[in-house]
Amino acid sequence: MDSTSLEPSLYTVKAVFILDNDGNRLLSKYYDPELYPSMKEQKNFEKNVFNKTHKADNEIAFLEGMTIVYKSSIDLFFYVVGSAQENELMLMSVLNCLFDSLSQILRKNVERRCLLENMEGVFLVVDEIIDGGVILESDPQQVLQKINYRADDNPLSEQTVAQHITEKLALTSNVLQSAKEQIKWSILK
Repeated sequence: MDSTSLEPSLYTVKAVFILDNDGNRLLSKYYDPELYPSMKEQKNFEKNVFNKTHKADNEIAFLEGMTIVYKSSIDLFFYVVGSAQENELMLMSVLNCLFDSLSQILRKNVERRCLLENMEGVFLVVDEIIDGGVILESDPQQVLQKINYRADDNPLSEQTVAQHITEKLALTSNVLQSAKEQIKWSILK
């Protein structure tokens, strides 16, 4: 076995996807471009995962060298995918955070129609939990706080989405500025 595959990595999550009760994709994000590079390969993988899990009562599956944790609710199936060596508890914490955050946003009505009506909020939640395969947050209350969600508000107004985008751009700008400074100092040494 290749020793580099056992090296610890922050890139825990390979993919996240939500399917309806027919196995059709509602949302998917793949964080490893080498895993399933084409849309066709991704959909085939999702279909295989759905076929293996939609009638099972388990929470964990192993398929195609991947560890998959999943949960269903009414007419939705939520999946978080990691490598074969990945800690199932870490993946499960991401899945639970995703589900609990969406449950709050959708006012405990976690079903297909509500999910589709609030898709911008769903994408914001996923982006707050995972960035490029790195787990950023596993506490649903922190996720909801970061996207400025309040139960008495309309879920995720346009202003909230704009604030979220502005904050992400500012964070990216800060990271780039820091990288520039590090490069400058390494050249000057």
